[in-house]
Parts: sequence; C-alpha cells; structure tokens
Amino acid sequence: MGKFDFLYIFESIPPLLPYLGITMLIAFSTLILGLFFGALLSWAKLGKNRVAKNLAYGYTSVIRCTPSIILLFICYYGVPKIFAQFGINLNDINLVYFVLIAFTLLYAAILSELIRSTYEAIDRGQFDAAAAAGLTTVQTIRKIILPQGFYIALPNLGNSIITLLKESSLAFTIGLIDVMGKAKLMISLNYGNHALEIYLSLSIIYWGLTLLIAKGTKVLENTLSKGGRGLKQAV
Repeated sequence: MGKFDFLYIFESIPPLLPYLGITMLIAFSTLILGLFFGALLSWAKLGKNRVAKNLAYGYTSVIRCTPSIILLFICYYGVPKIFAQFGINLNDINLVYFVLIAFTLLYAAILSELIRSTYEAIDRGQFDAAAAAGLTTVQTIRKIILPQGFYIALPNLGNSIITLLKESSLAFTIGLIDVMGKAKLMISLNYGNHALEIYLSLSIIYWGLTLLIAKGTKVLENTLSKGGRGLKQAV
C-alpha cells in the first residue's frame, strides 16, 4: 500500500472538488423533492381520511425501516424492470435519476414526520386568533404558521440536510461518479496506494461541508429569532 504521505492528503483534494457538484445536486434536489412529497404525506397524516392516514403512516414505517443502500439497489434494479413492462427502456438514462428516486422516497418519509410534528407544535389558538382578525386560511398559513413552523423545524432540518449529504455518498455503489465515486476511482488507478490519504481528503471535504451547513443553519436560526419569529411565539 506504500508509505503514508501526509502531503498527499492535500494533493488529493483538488481532483475531488469538481465532482462535489454532483454530490450537492443529489443532496439539494432530494431535499426539495423530499419536502414536496413529505408535505403531501403530512397532509394525509393530519387529515381526517382514515385510509389516506393509514397509507401515509404505513409508507413511512416501511421506508424508514429500509436501509438506504437497499432502497437504492431496489430503485436501480427495480425501476427499469417496471418500465420495461410498458416497453420503456431506462437502462441508458443517467444514474443520477435512480439515486434521486431512492433518496426522495426515503427522505419524503423522514421529512413528513418533521413537518407533522412541527405543525402539531404550533398552538391551535393561533388559528382562531387569525380567523378572528379576518385572515383567510391561506393568509394564516403564509403569515403565521409557515414562519413559526420553519423556525421550529430549522434545527432538525439542518441535521437532515447533513445526514442526506453523507448518505448521498452511497451513490457510488451503483456506479455514479460523484465525489465519493471519484475517490474510489483514484484509489483504483493507484492500485490501492494512498487509499488512506484519499479517504482522509474526502473526510476533510465532508467535514467542511457539514460545518458550513451547521453554521448556516445557526445563523439563519438567530436571524429569525431576532426577527420576532422565535419559538416563544409559537407556543
């Protein structure tokens, strides 16, 4: 495996950085799609339709109990087979789509619980107060519920983004060349030499991204708090 080279850690970072864009694309695209479908699941959970509620909770239970790597393989091998039954060939499409499908299914379930618990944390009396003030349902949600809900959910949302960023490293298992895939390729081209240094380079990149997300979340939380949208308003 060769002698450990400390400087090689920093020499390995520049070749990895161009592939960071794919990792970020996966993470934030999944976040947007997960929030959208998670909101639909939350709506079903909070609604009065028993069938929709049971289906939403059942979906969440099954998906949250499924390891992300297994879900990724199910989507990678299963989605093309499903579409093949209708004469549609998906074998040549970009691997990013399979990753997005898998992680959207997973994080829709996770984020639906975050949205549901956030909604239930808001005092019901604020709806009555808003109605008494003449606000419509849409105005109540936009001006009162969403700002408070976003503040309440922000810490957990930040943690979910960090987890998602790290989970996206599994994309290399189906052959996608993101930052993790590039690291594996570099190790392979080096015949296993400097594998430790390359993995340490990768850890530095993920560590830096995690710090940026955590810091950004904290700054945003403080900004909202100073703007009068703190937790004390919501409870």
